[in-house]
Amino acid sequence: MTEAADEGFWASVRTELATRQGLLLEETHIVNATRWHRLTTENLNTVRAGLGPRALLTVWPDLQPDVGAVLTALPSELHIEFVWETKDGTIRDVTVDETQYQELAALVADARAARALSLYTDERSPLLQAVLPDSDGVLRARW
Repeated sequence: MTEAADEGFWASVRTELATRQGLLLEETHIVNATRWHRLTTENLNTVRAGLGPRALLTVWPDLQPDVGAVLTALPSELHIEFVWETKDGTIRDVTVDETQYQELAALVADARAARALSLYTDERSPLLQAVLPDSDGVLRARW
């Protein structure tokens, strides 16, 4: 991944937001260190200003408000990353396989919204992905 999260990338994010009304942003500083953000046209600039340097940014469709439907649609034999928003607005994630779905359902019982993401590279289809360049505009991080 060597595309820079430049103004062209952010214009694409704005276009997606105009169409979808909301997006999920995965901000990865180092491998396995991720922060999640729900993006709206109203908070995009604030979230963007708080992103860490050289982070890998992956844009997904927004969380779905019908958490029960997300749980029901989980694949029968795959590891997934389950992302959800708690009642207080915190976004959390956990990696689970099919043997842990009952525990997952209990864990996210009070969730406001959720999304399941495949962990298999050939099944991961983000809307957009780019890396934040340094303040001088040079892309030094290689993901």
